[in-house]
Amino acid sequence: MVLKVIVIDDEPLAINVVKNYIEKVKELQLIATFSNAIEAQSYLKNQAVDVIFLDINMPILNGLDFLKSTKVEPHVVITTAHEKYALQSYELEAIDYLVKPIPFPRFLKSINRIIKLRQSKDDRYNAPSSRRHIFVKVDKKKLQKIYLDEITVIESLKDYIRIITSSSKYIIHRTLGSFTEELPSDKFIRIHRSFTVAIDKVDVVEGNSLEIGGIRYTIGRSYLANTKSVILSKTLEG
Repeated sequence: MVLKVIVIDDEPLAINVVKNYIEKVKELQLIATFSNAIEAQSYLKNQAVDVIFLDINMPILNGLDFLKSTKVEPHVVITTAHEKYALQSYELEAIDYLVKPIPFPRFLKSINRIIKLRQSKDDRYNAPSSRRHIFVKVDKKKLQKIYLDEITVIESLKDYIRIITSSSKYIIHRTLGSFTEELPSDKFIRIHRSFTVAIDKVDVVEGNSLEIGGIRYTIGRSYLANTKSVILSKTLEG
């Protein structure tokens, strides 16, 4: 497993520290660094990455506003000199919060956590099974089994999501980002800050939208290039 990494920080020294740490971990590959979040936003429109190390205090667009406006799919690790933004960062689904100066053992702990999450996800969905499924809590006591091949769309409802299957709909208390992260990436793709869809259920792709079961869904601008690339590659493979 090799994770593609980018670093966003307006301090060259801070970038160098993280860069040196990345070079010590064989599972990481640094593919780009940015001194501002605007350039990183443009880059992410056409380039898939696995991990982002993100500073908060930057000119023009700070790290928190970057997270709010970009809704990136990779694991985001905050790197900052300030402790006060931790709660906001976790609410925006950052996976970890590192306070500068960052000791290497603390950096490594964060990376090991990400690697473990990735391996757990792969093991969960690659294990021999007649039919993949998940259990979700639909009320305080009830756990509902849902087969993955029946899911068509997952829709964000702020702190809740609506899971739409071929026969039912379920509303559960989860965020779209965290739920999508647990789904197999070869079967599902985030197309918008409000929608994740089953790749094999897509009937039509046209312009900045796609159609599933006669219903049209908008593809977010920052998701457009990756969505079309993934769906096209599946078509070629299939």
